[in-house]
Amino acid sequence: MQTVVTASGLMLQASEHPVPTPGPGEVLLRVRAAGVITAELLWQPTTHKADGSPRTNAIPTHEFSGDIAACGEGVSSFSKGQAIYGMNDWYQEGALAEFTVAPATSIALRPKSLSYEQAATVPIGALTAWQALTTQGHLQPQQRVLIHGGAGGVGFFAVQFAKSLGAYVIATASQDTVPFVEGLGADQVFDYRATRFDQELRDIDLVVDTVGGEMLARSWSVLRAGGRVVTAVSSIPDDAPQKIKDAFFLVHPDGKRLDEIASLLDAGKLQTFVKTVVPLQEAEQAYNPSLPSALRYGKTVVAVAP
Repeated sequence: MQTVVTASGLMLQASEHPVPTPGPGEVLLRVRAAGVITAELLWQPTTHKADGSPRTNAIPTHEFSGDIAACGEGVSSFSKGQAIYGMNDWYQEGALAEFTVAPATSIALRPKSLSYEQAATVPIGALTAWQALTTQGHLQPQQRVLIHGGAGGVGFFAVQFAKSLGAYVIATASQDTVPFVEGLGADQVFDYRATRFDQELRDIDLVVDTVGGEMLARSWSVLRAGGRVVTAVSSIPDDAPQKIKDAFFLVHPDGKRLDEIASLLDAGKLQTFVKTVVPLQEAEQAYNPSLPSALRYGKTVVAVAP
């Protein structure tokens, strides 16, 4: 048996579950740390199954770091005992548990330069940022990109990736995180409370939105003809305009890309940031927006095991 934390609405509760068995092409992971997205408890995959039927007591958090405890049939690229990081499907049971299962194609060896807690901040944020900029946004060198939420768990990766791709990078952030986002390489940073970016900007090639709401709605007016908006915010209301629905995408697991990202992290060409760490026994606190933290930026992590 293993200790897990499950979600029932906005409430989390600890319970005992059997240790899962990896299927063909999967690995069983001894979870060391799990990255937290506070809005996840209300997302459709947490409350419903893939077929739309109600889902109860789902285990949340789908990015993690840990050690391989066992390999399923057909897995030859990993072996028991290796330290890894990665993510699994939103409809699978997540990583607020001592053990979880993931496809071998969705993980990579943990960056050697990062702790388990640091590594758990990377998979979803970095993959979302990369896919938003490239697969979805088709960003090219010299283009102008606007990134909303530049200090967030996706935004700080997006700023770094966009700069490395040769773009002119503009970001929005809160006043106290403006210097941080500038330090990541952004060419311009707007305090979103003090300045209306839509009154200052025009001819933007790509907007990457991690905030939603009014920030997303005001983004269309800053685009050049043929410009694109990509949003990673899953709380888009059903009555939103079709163009907003069309702009939304959901990150896809990609172990090969995580391997490349690990190399960038180990080479010092990419940075990640831990906002705060809480133990598994206090996992509910990780979803509290007012949780005290050492940093004003980065991602909250649950330390599942030492």
